[in-house]
Amino acid sequence: MKVEGESKHPASQRPPAGGADAVGPTGTQDPLSQRPRPVELSFLGKLNRRNVVRVGALYLVISWLILEPVHVVFHMLEVPAWANRLVILVMAVGLPAVLIFAWAYEITPAGLKPSGDVDPRLSITHQTGRRLDKAIIAVLAVALAYFIVDKVWLSKARTHSELTSSTGSTPTRADMPLPDRSIAVLPFVDMSAERDQEYFSDGLSEELIDLLSRTPALRVVARTSSFQFKGKNEDMRSIASKLGVANLLEGSVRKSGRMIRVTAQLIKATDGSHLWSETYDRELKDIFRVQDEVCGMVAQALRLALLTDSTRSGSLPRNLDAYNTLLQGKYLAERGTRDDEDRAIALFLEATRLEPTYARAWADLAETYLIRSGQGWGVAPEVGQAQARSAVERALQLDPTLPTAHRVLGDILQQADWDWAGAQREYARAQQVDPDSAATLARMANSAAAFGRLDDAIALQQQLLIRDPLSARRHRKLATYFIDAGRFGEAEAALRKSLELNPEASATHYFLAMAFLGSGRNAQALAEIQRETDDAWRKTGLPFVYFALGRRAAADAALETLKTEYAYSSAFNIAEVYAYQGEKKPAFGWLDRALRQRDAGMLWLKTNAHFKDLRDDPRYRALLKRLNLPE
Repeated sequence: MKVEGESKHPASQRPPAGGADAVGPTGTQDPLSQRPRPVELSFLGKLNRRNVVRVGALYLVISWLILEPVHVVFHMLEVPAWANRLVILVMAVGLPAVLIFAWAYEITPAGLKPSGDVDPRLSITHQTGRRLDKAIIAVLAVALAYFIVDKVWLSKARTHSELTSSTGSTPTRADMPLPDRSIAVLPFVDMSAERDQEYFSDGLSEELIDLLSRTPALRVVARTSSFQFKGKNEDMRSIASKLGVANLLEGSVRKSGRMIRVTAQLIKATDGSHLWSETYDRELKDIFRVQDEVCGMVAQALRLALLTDSTRSGSLPRNLDAYNTLLQGKYLAERGTRDDEDRAIALFLEATRLEPTYARAWADLAETYLIRSGQGWGVAPEVGQAQARSAVERALQLDPTLPTAHRVLGDILQQADWDWAGAQREYARAQQVDPDSAATLARMANSAAAFGRLDDAIALQQQLLIRDPLSARRHRKLATYFIDAGRFGEAEAALRKSLELNPEASATHYFLAMAFLGSGRNAQALAEIQRETDDAWRKTGLPFVYFALGRRAAADAALETLKTEYAYSSAFNIAEVYAYQGEKKPAFGWLDRALRQRDAGMLWLKTNAHFKDLRDDPRYRALLKRLNLPE
């Protein structure tokens, strides 16, 4: 007989409470009664179940995605470095906070609750985990895409922007690591009573640069860059940063009669400490010994080996008056004006008269002859080249290892003989003796341009500016390559930097006017060419600008003036004007004359943008053949 409410099972056989047959208060089965009791998890198991690891991974990836754009924006806005560090610190502090939160709280259908208050049998952490996995995958995909775009495009664009804004497409020195074996020789200060020995103190500095640069393991900043700080009371660390060196050599010279006192000190740029210092009181006849001793002490301080005295013995004079005269000539030649070049030639000739076997004087004389004729300063190119050839051959007879002489001979072989292979051999010989020479690298860039390898010429010129970052002349040369490549914005930036470094230099305003013409800013081009102080360059630019402005009569008159006054030295430039005006026949006529006159401009025939419409003409290919250049 069945009793109401009594189980049909004996008490010993009843299922336990919460078992499969349990019922709820309403008589229905309790859902919780259908789930097995959760097994107690280990700590690592709890981390995994509560998705703490997933949350941490997602936080790190998102942080990286935030930090990269923040770094770029802060850099563009020139926000101080501490702001970047503050953002990183905040994110680092946020990581443990996020992990603790993920451990302590859990998302449920009813909202966010403390993990301890959630019945494990009602937890949806497995669903949350799947969502977190998808979020991690999506964020990683975005991070990967950003990484690819950054490396392929954005980083290049940032680099280009930094180069253009700082030095006209040249890396900023402040952001570059300083190699330990790098040095800049600052111009020594003239401490003589009359302050009339500046040429001598400058000459000593240049001699030290020359000697130190012959050490392959040492990078030495070129003279033009280190001399930018002449007479400036600037912090040593700032100078070193701008020049990209770890060490600075500075000093002073006091000359009285036949006695000389040289003080030199080597400074570590990072902290301003003195690595070495010394004072030398000697007779003037011992100046070469002083130079060698200073270089030897620098080498010892930097743990380097210098070349022996025998590598330069052929360039040392026996007559100290000849040496003194040479230094005066170099001082004037470096200033680069027409009058100074003429005076420098006279002094070099005097040095060779005082000591006919002085190879250095003959080599510097040859280089100045070539520069003067190339600028059109009163001497036709073929005349100046003949003078230079005679002087450089004498220099090499006296000292076959002299690097300046080999470089000048290479220039003559290119400009006068169109002997490209011979020129390269001479440059290679110069580089063997003087491996870190900026002058030789400049020749390599010129040769690349002559063969039409404009990208190579630009790359080499940019390398050159790393060695010689404050040279107005080298920034201007880089700008000419940019103009021929149609990169007028970069050309303008390089020329602005050149003017900043040397506002009085010849040709800079001319090339800036050409950059403006290329970008269609004709009115600015006119204003710029009128600022050109060199008569030949100003008169070369006016026909271009007037023609671009539609002032044909003024252009024709300016061109006639150029032909009348500078036909002997500017045939190549006159051909450029005709090519720019679309006049092919006279353009080829003047190019033929430029070739016969050995005009140095013919070196740029293949890359010069003004001749782009002539390149399909058989006459152009005939010119290349006569120049021994490939089509």
